[in-house]
Amino acid sequence: MTQMHNEATLARRLSLTSAIMVVIGSVIGSGIFLTPQNVAATVEIPGIMIGVWVLTGLLTLAGALTNAEVASIIPEAGGQYVFFRVTFGKLTAFLYGWTTFIVYQTGSIAAIAVAFAKYFGYFVALPHLSPELEAWKLPLIGNIYPLKDIGVTMMAIAAIITVTTINYFGVQFGSLIQNVFTTLKVLAIGSIIVLAFTVGNGNTDHFFPLWGTPTSRGLTAAVGVAMIATLWSYDGWNSLTYLAGEVKNPQKNIPLALIFGTLAIIVIYVLTNMAYLYILPIDQIAHSKLVAADTMETMFHGYGGAIISAMVMISTFGTVNATSMTTARVFFAMAKDKLFFKNMSYVHPKFRTPSKSLMTQCAWACILCLTGTYDQIFTYVIFAGWIFYALGAAAVFILRKKQPDTPRSYKVPGYPFIPVLFIIVATWFVWNTIVEQPNESLVGFLLLVAGIPFYLYWQKKIIAEKAW
Repeated sequence: MTQMHNEATLARRLSLTSAIMVVIGSVIGSGIFLTPQNVAATVEIPGIMIGVWVLTGLLTLAGALTNAEVASIIPEAGGQYVFFRVTFGKLTAFLYGWTTFIVYQTGSIAAIAVAFAKYFGYFVALPHLSPELEAWKLPLIGNIYPLKDIGVTMMAIAAIITVTTINYFGVQFGSLIQNVFTTLKVLAIGSIIVLAFTVGNGNTDHFFPLWGTPTSRGLTAAVGVAMIATLWSYDGWNSLTYLAGEVKNPQKNIPLALIFGTLAIIVIYVLTNMAYLYILPIDQIAHSKLVAADTMETMFHGYGGAIISAMVMISTFGTVNATSMTTARVFFAMAKDKLFFKNMSYVHPKFRTPSKSLMTQCAWACILCLTGTYDQIFTYVIFAGWIFYALGAAAVFILRKKQPDTPRSYKVPGYPFIPVLFIIVATWFVWNTIVEQPNESLVGFLLLVAGIPFYLYWQKKIIAEKAW
């Protein structure tokens, strides 16, 4: 079967509802259960705590509104990678895909799968090896302990293999599972909100004061630091663009899914934080290690931990599924351009999925689980991810100049102010990360440019094939 024939077998099977579920499922993972305490500790004022979640949500919405226009013009599998290829050229596109593969998305899959496995361990005792074996580390490669917490690691790998298998058998099957888990996820988080405000015996005094100055740092600095955590919790909203080649009526449905999905996430995040505040005063939230668990334990003493563990398992499994389903399309698009391993452009003749891209992604994410370094490596490339977010927003200006006569079923509202606002914030986030984490940012930059030799290798092969 030729590559051209394989390319033609990709099918547009995702409905608007499924696309919205992908957006919600890709974003809401473990962040809403873990980051509110960091925000509370930083800003110290209840009103500002809620305000930061609203502000960050609106900034995320600005990014979604902007990217929606680009996605409506270039509704192809691979999303952001294809956007960059069209607007900035092959090198920028390749470096985006390279970063995505090396750790940005595969590391996210590994990290969220491990979170799922740890909460699974609340209900089932996961095995451990002897202390001597767990202390063994790989020689010559740094502090890598592949046998440490082996039960958690194996359960995380099992989760990754499971979602890969689900998505191997068709994007409809994968989206069905995604719809189920996203629905369960929203219901689970919704139950926290409803129970808190109905039977939680909370106190509205916890919402005050609405304004003030944090004692530890200035207001602007506190909001800026808190936004780093909340921006991370909103990350993943653009994953739908990777599936652009499989969404029905993409010019209409991708913008709608990005907008409605992002709005739903903002509402869910803000209401959840209000529920936390209603039950717990901000000082208690700030000193909590697991604010969602503490909230549920306050309402249901004795079994709140079990309830929240089940909720986190549902949420994280759904996010692993969404991230695995969407990200494989980036590597598929790179391989079609002959800028990645050739077999990753293969489309299964029956299931019409990028099956080999899915399997390769699965294998690499599992390896990252075994190394135990995904969290550390991930911090290195956070700033690079936001460089690409800024470039993605800039693409709307380039396309309007390059393709002024292209029909646009959707245009970003508030142009050019909304795209410019998002670019400014993304640039600030990159700069702030470099200033606050210079060593990690340097390593991240080195990881990014390490892709250049690989790009030159594949470019050379393309030139050689044309000459032949």
